[in-house]
Amino acid sequence: MNLIICLRKTLCVLVVWGASVALASAQSEQLPSTVCNADGTVTFYYRNDHAKEVLVDVQFAGRNPMKRDSQTGLWTATLGPAAPDMYPYCFIVDGVSVMDPENPQYFPNEGFKNSLLEIPGNGALPHDICDVNHGRIEYVHYYSKVIDGTNQAVVYLPPSYQTERQKKYPVFYLISGTTDTEEVYYKVGRVNYILDNLIAQKKAKEMIVVMPYGNPSHFDLISDLMPYIEQNYRTQNNRDQRAIGGFSRGGNQALYNGLTNLDKFSYLCSYSSFTSTDIPNVYDNAVETNKQIHLFWLGVGTDDFLYGNARDYMQFLDDKGIRSVKELTNDKYGHTWMNAKYFLSKTLPLLFNKKAAEAAMKEAQPAPAKTGSEKQFTPGVMARLFPRPIVSPDYGEQGITFRFKAPDARKVELECEMLPENIVMQRDSDGVWSVTLSDYLFDTFRYCFVVDSTRVADPSNMYLSPDRGFKYSVADNPASPFNFASQGNIQHGRTSYDLERGEAWYISAMPRGVMRMPRMIQLVPGEGDTMESWFKVGGADAIADRLVADGKTKPCVITTSSMDFMQGMPQMPGFETKVLRADDYPTWTQRRRALVKLLLDLGKEPDPTFPMMGGFGGGDDF
Repeated sequence: MNLIICLRKTLCVLVVWGASVALASAQSEQLPSTVCNADGTVTFYYRNDHAKEVLVDVQFAGRNPMKRDSQTGLWTATLGPAAPDMYPYCFIVDGVSVMDPENPQYFPNEGFKNSLLEIPGNGALPHDICDVNHGRIEYVHYYSKVIDGTNQAVVYLPPSYQTERQKKYPVFYLISGTTDTEEVYYKVGRVNYILDNLIAQKKAKEMIVVMPYGNPSHFDLISDLMPYIEQNYRTQNNRDQRAIGGFSRGGNQALYNGLTNLDKFSYLCSYSSFTSTDIPNVYDNAVETNKQIHLFWLGVGTDDFLYGNARDYMQFLDDKGIRSVKELTNDKYGHTWMNAKYFLSKTLPLLFNKKAAEAAMKEAQPAPAKTGSEKQFTPGVMARLFPRPIVSPDYGEQGITFRFKAPDARKVELECEMLPENIVMQRDSDGVWSVTLSDYLFDTFRYCFVVDSTRVADPSNMYLSPDRGFKYSVADNPASPFNFASQGNIQHGRTSYDLERGEAWYISAMPRGVMRMPRMIQLVPGEGDTMESWFKVGGADAIADRLVADGKTKPCVITTSSMDFMQGMPQMPGFETKVLRADDYPTWTQRRRALVKLLLDLGKEPDPTFPMMGGFGGGDDF
């Protein structure tokens, strides 16, 4: 088997998330931080010897006090019972929200930092990880004219994508909610597993799912992301083979973009949302609009704070004579990702299936009657849910300013891997603590706040270090030449994470038709790192993208794999695998510099004289 085939097989990602169980020390025992009991209750454990009061905040039960066991020192609480599902939770330590430091699963978000509890469903839940063929998840970066910079998305490829090389696929653009990142529909919404299961059961069509970063300041779906996807993946590029949907703010974005581009989309899905009632040539032209939309699907919980607005939108469509499917729930805690996953499981079987979609549309019920007591989304609700953000880290001429709001804290310090000791922060009249570092402006490093002896990730920074234990925040200046945000209009490679094998794989971009074998680089994670660390903290993909684009290094494959599959295979002259071990360097700044040097040295090496092999060109060959 040649190296290309071997790499392709290894790169077919079967992403598997384990259950939400991590180990915490309790005297001489090892206790899990969450235990799902047989009666449906959940027991939470948390160690903090400095805290005066600890609560656990979990979506199925709200905030509840924990009690400290005087013998073990552990804070504990048992809550529930709760239905099998995935629930965000955190600990409230003396008034400050803290992620579970022992749980590897967390909720990717621009603001709040929660861990994820998974109550197993014994194979009965749509998002369960079953013994079926799994698709592949890719992280992509692309240049956006709208923001004049680099944007990001997560892409799901169905199981047959790597084997049926001539097949083209329909595309579902799926957008997450306010403050969510592009990872949420993957790591929390589990669209990949829901779709894997449905495809295996022949209940859904194979499709590509594109999950963009939905922040309005970065939203470039029609003008930039769609052209990128259609250039780099094997897609069916017509309105009958495109769908768009989203949760919360993403549902609004999906409906608006779909309704204003009915020449591009014929399947529209809104999960816990609504959109503008002023779209020309759509609402007042029901006959033509109904002809163009194969599926118009709206779902919301009756206990959702957006229910009143969503119900009113359903009624508006009915009054205009525009057909829509309506799905209501009352048992999934309102505006939650439990609802988002459920709505996905209901709509995915209807996408790109005209017969099933039409049957659902014909059976659609009218909007529920208005009672006058429906919850409405108001500016006050918006202000409560999304208060004015604090900017941290804030890069300026004077250095990097870190800020953290904790009005009742007695002492807050900045802990940073670049510093020999913590720095005490200063509090202003609004209860915001801050400190400015004049050095390290263009370094990338991990940091956190120490609030009355308790470590806390920066709630204003969306970038977390995916560590095995406590998850630090990551400071990475957007102006750095090795930050995606500053790279301009260059070609980017793609990165995949295989959580079953504990491997990450990156392949740099190459022009189509180039007959060139990429170089192999093995990055060995350090103690406490995960396979994501070299990329999400070390920036290995961004560094390689920049140097390959500048012609300073050769096209390459970078992996955290142990490379066991290479054992016994002959090493081709000039293509020996380069190895870089994180534990040889104490900080991420030094690790990054070592990787830059390795790549630059690689760029100086002559190409070998044996004939080049094809297959790692751009686009579909990845």
